[in-house]
Amino acid sequence: MIGATGDTPNGISLACDADEMQRPTSGEVRAELQAKEADLVHQRAVLTRPHADQGTISFGKRVGDGTAMAVDRLSAVTAHDSLGSALSEVRRALAKLDEDTYGCCDVCGQDIGEGRLEVRPWSTRCVRHG
Repeated sequence: MIGATGDTPNGISLACDADEMQRPTSGEVRAELQAKEADLVHQRAVLTRPHADQGTISFGKRVGDGTAMAVDRLSAVTAHDSLGSALSEVRRALAKLDEDTYGCCDVCGQDIGEGRLEVRPWSTRCVRHG
């Protein structure tokens, strides 16, 4: 948040007053968040591309290429889901910039903290609720 007061989506009144803190401008934060968003979208696209060597997967009594390929694909699904969660967080942080509530916890409405936002600018929750 950059000096706003209002209600969170869950109806909690925001008491977050970040005017006293030295934070980057919303333009700097927006640029960083947009770059992170583009990176996450790219990473997800790479994971969803069809593999050039699909081969024939066979499962038998021995661990072979088919098993290794299946394990790789399962790992890619987990990574894809994690990237999707991160992308949702980044997009929520961008929305909070538009709402003028960036820097306030989505759960309790308190200030997220300058250190947390510096390390993880897409944080939408304080450490307590993170």
